[in-house]
Amino acid sequence: MKTPKRIEPLIEDGLVDEVLRPLMSGKEAAVYVVRCGKELRCAKVYKEANKRSFRQASEYQEGRKVRGSREARAMAKGSKFGRKESEDAWQNAEVSALFRLASAGVRVPKPYDFLDGVLLMEMVSDGYGDAAPRLNDVTLEPDQAREYHAFLIQQIVLMLCAGLVHGDLSEFNVLLSPDGPVIIDLPQAVDAAGNNHAFSMLERDVGNMAAYFGHFAPELKKTRFAKEMWSHYQAGTLSPATVLTGHFDEPTSTADVKGVLREIEAAQRDEARRQAARQADDAPPSKGEEPPPPWMQ
Repeated sequence: MKTPKRIEPLIEDGLVDEVLRPLMSGKEAAVYVVRCGKELRCAKVYKEANKRSFRQASEYQEGRKVRGSREARAMAKGSKFGRKESEDAWQNAEVSALFRLASAGVRVPKPYDFLDGVLLMEMVSDGYGDAAPRLNDVTLEPDQAREYHAFLIQQIVLMLCAGLVHGDLSEFNVLLSPDGPVIIDLPQAVDAAGNNHAFSMLERDVGNMAAYFGHFAPELKKTRFAKEMWSHYQAGTLSPATVLTGHFDEPTSTADVKGVLREIEAAQRDEARRQAARQADDAPPSKGEEPPPPWMQ
């Protein structure tokens, strides 16, 4: 096939030998199967901002690092330079996340290189030379669903231990290889400690997994892994070896409303006394009362 223009620099640099076929085109990128020596790999070509259907929502960008204050100001103003910096940060987020998660032992495609908005990475195969199917394209037996769900919960824990939340995890972003599920599509990944929306995104990711696998094993829909793992994360006790149960008991203690009201009333009385004392100090002397000499004032 004709080489896409965006992939030409990778061929010129010897990173890619040949583009074989398009693999898929999504909301944020087009992916091609390429040959690199004797290996088949994927080249993910990110779409320009005006051609993407997925917008960089502010909740995803929160907590992401930029190169410096100048770049941050430009991104906030939305200038031409700022938009370019925002695009670079958006694309680099997936590259950074892939390297970070691969090092942490998370099942993600192995990244090889990133050049001019094109990510070169491992092609997740079905074992026969074709791309592995997505989870939403397969039908599972109940035991398989339980096994894959448990595996992906463990992967989410590994991601959280590495400080990241996927942010867009669903059956459409998981491939099923002969060795089990592989998590893909990470440009929305957020910093767990630096993003105020991290827990809600984690809860949505975990909920998507429970809902999907719950079609085959209904009891999985009742699990509450997100709150359980987040409570461990906040307490600093989450590790890859943490044993999760899928159950989480909400705190049962109720707020002492009457006690809080008593404290507020006491504070109001104290403030009223202070104001009365200040007014008495500022009042002019009464008629017939001699003012104190200057040296006493």
